[in-house]
Amino acid sequence: MDADGSPATRRLVDAVERIAVETAGRTPSGVDHDHADEELGTISCDDAIGFDPMPLLAALDRHGAHVVIMGQVAGIMHGSTELTGDLDLLWSGSDTEADAMAGGFAEIGARLWDDDDRPVACEPTAFDLPKVTFRSANASGDCCTPALPWRGLDVAGMIERADVTSLDGVAVRYLAVPDLVAMRSIVSRPKDVRRVDELRRLHPDLA
Repeated sequence: MDADGSPATRRLVDAVERIAVETAGRTPSGVDHDHADEELGTISCDDAIGFDPMPLLAALDRHGAHVVIMGQVAGIMHGSTELTGDLDLLWSGSDTEADAMAGGFAEIGARLWDDDDRPVACEPTAFDLPKVTFRSANASGDCCTPALPWRGLDVAGMIERADVTSLDGVAVRYLAVPDLVAMRSIVSRPKDVRRVDELRRLHPDLA
């Protein structure tokens, strides 16, 4: 990967390289990102093996889909040192963008499931759902829309005010740090609490 020189992209490139070292020679255990340890995070699961978000992000960008990274990949781009094994995405949920979403996921051969773990075809109609879980050769995770119950969070606004950088010529959008902290604070799993504390240390100007 060729970063554009921004701190965010340098951190992402470094993290992908560190993940490759961390998982080299790891024997799969049968644990995916949905069942990862809530203290250790998804770096401990099988989905961390070979993890690289850029093939999917590049495919979505080529198809004109506008996705925003949330979760720990966004945390890494804001300076978190903890590694991850999944890629969580937000998008608008707009009917006009469903074709682009389906095209990007289909290009890399992704498989999709609904929120009840039932397989769904990688077609525009799949993106009528508030959330799909995806799996591909290099990245697995959740792809969500504002239609999920976000406990009062302005998720549509989060998408609009996301930070933007580029990597290998691909536009990379990721949650602004106040929005990432807000989202993590309402989930409050052990890893979320720990990572919110880390982000507050890294960004002391946060309210």
